[in-house]
Amino acid sequence: MNFSQYQKESARTAGLYESFHAALANFTLGFNGEGGEFLDEIKKVEFHGHPLNKEKLIKEAGDHLWYFARLLDLYGIDFNVVAEQNIQKLLDRYPDGFSKERSVNRVD
Repeated sequence: MNFSQYQKESARTAGLYESFHAALANFTLGFNGEGGEFLDEIKKVEFHGHPLNKEKLIKEAGDHLWYFARLLDLYGIDFNVVAEQNIQKLLDRYPDGFSKERSVNRVD
């Protein structure tokens, strides 16, 4: 599955909203909430002594991904385009892989 396929298939569970702003509010809050749940799992492992639960991380990452796809849909942005442009930006910025020097001396 590629990002565009995921975006399309996951949209079936988005529901209907009374307005663009209602959808935007729900998806923005959900995106941040799910990101927080993902990070909370990491916190529990790193600071509370919990065992790593990869399945829980995968589920939370999937929920976060779902909300991100919904936000992209609201603005008519294809997920594959986001991924492709991000990789191109990174290739342009770090053609030989990440380096601290190139990071510090970035122009863009």
